[in-house]
Amino acid sequence: MSQHPVRHVPDDERRARLARRHGIAPQHRLASPLVAAEAMTVLHATEPATVHLSVHARVDDVTVADVERALYEERTLVKQLAMRRTLFAFPRDLLPAAWGSASARVATAHRARVAKDVEHASLATDGRIWLAEAEAAVVAHLADGSARSAKELREALPQLHGRIGGTTEKRYDISISIAPRVLTQLGLEAVLVRGVNGGHWRTSRPQWTLMSTWLGDVPAPLPAAEGYAELVRRWLRTFGPGTAADLQWWLGSTKGAVVTALGDVGAVPVSLDDGGTGWLLPDDLDPVAPTDHWVALLPVLDPTVMGWKERGWYLDGHGRDLFDSNGNAGTTAWVDGRVVGCWVQDDDGRVRVSPLEPLPDAATRALDVEAERLTRWLDGLRVLTVYPSPAMLAAR
Repeated sequence: MSQHPVRHVPDDERRARLARRHGIAPQHRLASPLVAAEAMTVLHATEPATVHLSVHARVDDVTVADVERALYEERTLVKQLAMRRTLFAFPRDLLPAAWGSASARVATAHRARVAKDVEHASLATDGRIWLAEAEAAVVAHLADGSARSAKELREALPQLHGRIGGTTEKRYDISISIAPRVLTQLGLEAVLVRGVNGGHWRTSRPQWTLMSTWLGDVPAPLPAAEGYAELVRRWLRTFGPGTAADLQWWLGSTKGAVVTALGDVGAVPVSLDDGGTGWLLPDDLDPVAPTDHWVALLPVLDPTVMGWKERGWYLDGHGRDLFDSNGNAGTTAWVDGRVVGCWVQDDDGRVRVSPLEPLPDAATRALDVEAERLTRWLDGLRVLTVYPSPAMLAAR
């Protein structure tokens, strides 16, 4: 894998690539929820509303029903815990890549932690055996093709009884049920899946079911190296050029896994305006033309905002205002490939843009148009978040 840049990709071109490929410039919007997810590699789903709002930002005339259909009827989008122990909505064909790589990596660490917590809480002397028995009980209970909430499974299965944590006075050490941790483990390993949402689209009330019930024939996970290579190939198509540090952060993997995957896909180095080295796919080296002026409003944890670790070229010094202390992105307002502020809703649900810098009148008017578009779509519903950014808190 050559380390000599084949050409220079300036920040202006990176912004043009983002506008076109992410489908967030109004003139480059996409055709459907699935196409939007494929364009972004995956959609963030930690907060359920993010999936719907991210699709709305990229697809004209899309409805909540369209997104729900893709998630729960057609099942072309499937929720899966993967990179950095984060929940994503995956295009269905990408699942085997994640199962064998990013999800497997998280699953190994999660299994060891659950077993340790079980023993520390004195639920069993051997936490691994306890966990295996609890998993077997869940799988047997759902073998008839049914779907159950975590509460229903906990009430039906004594193997899921018990609590962990809450043994110290530390603020973050609270007593919680062990049941969700068991379901998370089964989900990481693609035995279970978060099926139909039992609540409103803005809330998370998953009905857990067997992956084999949800998808029918479940493909085998790809070997780890092949899985990482496929994830990196799609990430580069979406986010390239990006750095090895960007990829390592996004994947939640090791530097070695990233270097191997970049070699496996034949990635080509390019130089960047900040002096770093970015990577592109070998068939993606042609310069991308500038776009017309554009604006966008993106939701909390949108994949465009969360796609890179090194974000200076689109945040322009606003990072501290736009991310919480744990690195979670709040809402963002974009002008020509740069984040210039956030958006919030008033008590009536109307969307209001809050700039972090002076804006040209034309940009302000264009952002107002997007705010009105989002206000109409939400139709009075207010979307709450547990990840408000400092800018969002200041704007309320």
